[in-house]
Amino acid sequence: MNSKRKKSNRATPYLFILPSFIGILLFTAGPLIMSLIMSFFDWPVLGDPDFIGLGNYIELFTADSQFYTSLAITLKFTAIFVPLTIVLSLILALIITKPVRGMSFFRIIFYLPTVVSSVAISIIWGWILNSDYGVLNYFLSLFGVSGPDWLNSKQWAIVALVIASGWTVGTLMLVFYTALKGISVDVYEAARIDGAKEIRTFFSITLPLITPTLLFNIVTSIISSLQNLALVMLLTKGGPMRSTYMYGLFVYDNAFGKSKLGYAAASAWVMFIIILLLTGLIFRSSDLWVYNKESTNKRKKVS
Repeated sequence: MNSKRKKSNRATPYLFILPSFIGILLFTAGPLIMSLIMSFFDWPVLGDPDFIGLGNYIELFTADSQFYTSLAITLKFTAIFVPLTIVLSLILALIITKPVRGMSFFRIIFYLPTVVSSVAISIIWGWILNSDYGVLNYFLSLFGVSGPDWLNSKQWAIVALVIASGWTVGTLMLVFYTALKGISVDVYEAARIDGAKEIRTFFSITLPLITPTLLFNIVTSIISSLQNLALVMLLTKGGPMRSTYMYGLFVYDNAFGKSKLGYAAASAWVMFIIILLLTGLIFRSSDLWVYNKESTNKRKKVS
């Protein structure tokens, strides 16, 4: 009886995780493997698939100029979006850590846009960025500045998408907030006794101690920006003149606009490899700037 009870006790945790495991197999691992298989086929929406080996990948790299254009636009968006959102979310996290009365209200307000759907965000920002009656251009006109035609200008459309996408920094803000609250008060008291000013304290104590969280937020921001689709599709549809035709829209159009599912799957896997390489490089460089006890001890031994 005891042995049976022990076996049932050991099996209980696995029964609890079984639904999640089945969900991962059916809705994550399964589609992932299927898309890899599809990438080696000429796979129309209607009709029989035809095996072509690396044909989709060869066409992507040698015959499709839009692939490189969309990739360049996406990398440009990422290069602007990631630093701005990281800085903005960190500033907001520093603000909501202040022991001020009613700060919990501002925490809710700052986080609230994160739970809003992409459709609602596109409607709101489509109104804000409108060149005729938009709130942003009206605000700029109060200072004598003539605002651009944000969504119809080849120069400003990418900036408009960065602004609209940056509105949902609440998740990054909360992650930074958790890291900031985890720093011991004794460290700040010791710095205050030594006469360190706030700016010096931030760069010498706060920033180094939250670098593991900074690494996490940078990686997740890069991944989300490289996969941006919904807001682009709803706000600009890749225009004007395909100046915001990002990689996600390129994959979507190939799959459902041109009925080339195999080609779209190959495109998606190329992006997966690019994300893998970028995140690998960031993690590789993290030993140089991310603070942890093990890396610090290694540096001391080397020096």
